[in-house]
Amino acid sequence: MSDIAGYTVDAVQAWLSDHAAFLTPPFTWTRLEGGHSNLTYLLTDQSGQTVVIRRPPLGTLLPKAHDMAREWALLQALEASPVPVARPIAFCADPAVTGAHFYVMGHVDGAPLYTSADTERLAPLPTRQGLAHSFIDVLADLHALDPDQVGLGELGRKEGYIARQIKTWYRSWTASVGPAQLDDPRAHELRDYLLAHLPDQGPARIVHGDYGLHNCLIGPDQTVAAVVDWEISTLGDPLADLAYALNQWPEQVAGEDTLPHSPTSPPGFPSRHDLARRYGQRTGRDLSHLDYYLGFNRWKSACIVHGVYARYMEGKKSTDGVDLPALRHSIDRSLTQAQDALNRL
Repeated sequence: MSDIAGYTVDAVQAWLSDHAAFLTPPFTWTRLEGGHSNLTYLLTDQSGQTVVIRRPPLGTLLPKAHDMAREWALLQALEASPVPVARPIAFCADPAVTGAHFYVMGHVDGAPLYTSADTERLAPLPTRQGLAHSFIDVLADLHALDPDQVGLGELGRKEGYIARQIKTWYRSWTASVGPAQLDDPRAHELRDYLLAHLPDQGPARIVHGDYGLHNCLIGPDQTVAAVVDWEISTLGDPLADLAYALNQWPEQVAGEDTLPHSPTSPPGFPSRHDLARRYGQRTGRDLSHLDYYLGFNRWKSACIVHGVYARYMEGKKSTDGVDLPALRHSIDRSLTQAQDALNRL
């Protein structure tokens, strides 16, 4: 068992004997894909019980990247809430055990949807409307929570979420222009517009930061059985979180370029507008400025992909099998979609 990447198996199993006594080692380790490169394994003990273990990837990490303690805090806080999460079992804050913090959570019977093929396989046509409603209802339930009341009042700064995000991602864009050998005046114009038209932020809420079907485990009943990957969650503007989630859903707008292989591209799903209306009815929030948030997220996506493209062009990442023209197109497409959304205001 010495070939489990990132884990000193004997030390981890000994630690679990002390902190999860209901399990009977040794375990069978099965790698689970996804999750921002975090090293995530299904552990099956000698009696057939299953849990999931998770730690950051190997190598040097940015200070706030792959924050297992943050994920653990979210799981503990949300376990008793209406938001479905895996059961928190044990957290190891001693990197001497296996070189990094890690935690163990309950195994949830469900699977994420990454592609249209996943949707076709796991969510038959008659179930897709119910799946979409479950998806948006869970997000509404998350945004209904008062972070102070669930013990997450110190998760992040409560004010100025969008302004801080714009500052961060504009800095990324400008720093990447040289290595990427690519600039676009729209990135700068949109940044100026977004800052000049900042909506007032209401009470801060827990924002997942990457809420989508790829971070939801869809259960056998085609509803959200658990939300995963909480590592970049913070406090902020819930409408930014909503818009990020909605941008992954198609809208019946003439000429909109939807991604053909996304998990929401198959027929049978409600439109983005329908999901937004359901969220508004469930939360009572004013969505009159939703297009601002949709545009902001498209602009942010362009900045993120621009940074990735720069690292490829600079030789910091291997380009083997990477479609660089497709990345350039993605940047252009996101900026166009940002313009379109903001023009609807």
